[in-house]
Amino acid sequence: MTLRTSSEIITFHRPFWPKGVDRLLPPADYRVVTDEELIEGLSFPAYRRVATMIFVPRQSGSSLEMVTIDPLDLQAAQDQDLGTLSMRHEMALRQEERDECRDHSEVQRERRVS
Repeated sequence: MTLRTSSEIITFHRPFWPKGVDRLLPPADYRVVTDEELIEGLSFPAYRRVATMIFVPRQSGSSLEMVTIDPLDLQAAQDQDLGTLSMRHEMALRQEERDECRDHSEVQRERRVS
């Protein structure tokens, strides 16, 4: 059986609570490792995911703990994090638009008064 391992860094901007972890995790960069095995007997190389792990800080101390996580749960946590960010970003843009409109209105008022 041939295994391959890939690693990536995933950033969470807000606290999150993934399944399989007994506590809320802080916003941070998290290392995610995926193990895949080669599917034998095919005429082309194809791999099947066999495990996904995320490295999280232990409750006490500065060490890390490797926790197995379902990739769908990880994606849901990322989607929730990004959705919250998107909503915040949209609210910030709307505020900027309101500020620009208010500034434009004030300039127009000043021109009429002058």
